[in-house]
Amino acid sequence: MDDRTFRNAMGRFATGVTVVTTQVGDEAHGMTANAFMSVSLDPKLVTISIDHNARMYERIKESQQFAVSILTDEQKDVSMHFAGQKEDPSVVEFDYISGIPVIRDALASVVCDVAESFEVGDHTLFIGQVLEIKLTDGNPLAFFGGKYGSYQPV
Repeated sequence: MDDRTFRNAMGRFATGVTVVTTQVGDEAHGMTANAFMSVSLDPKLVTISIDHNARMYERIKESQQFAVSILTDEQKDVSMHFAGQKEDPSVVEFDYISGIPVIRDALASVVCDVAESFEVGDHTLFIGQVLEIKLTDGNPLAFFGGKYGSYQPV
């Protein structure tokens, strides 16, 4: 099968939208991602999958920390900014938890130290030991078939 068919099939899985962030030196860095999941309750672990060609790959390897901010349905512009689809730095507001940048007013922010990493194909899975979590109220931003949407209870 070709790459487009594979991407189209994976796009049929509806997901939430996150921004993965890290701090290197004095600079905060972020990227939009939907390759995120919880791994373990005891210990509390999550994983993110980062393409080896993404700038975030080297930044997380260097910092050995990351945060995942789960976006609200009012943060589409934030997602588009960090996906390189809309250059508008004014939409980005960071808070800091344990010195790691998180997206202000996200539904949830999960701050992690890298516990392990595994190279798999053209990506690396970074397993994060959860250090802190911040929760807020709101509705999630959704993504399906290459388009943003909102959550509707059945």
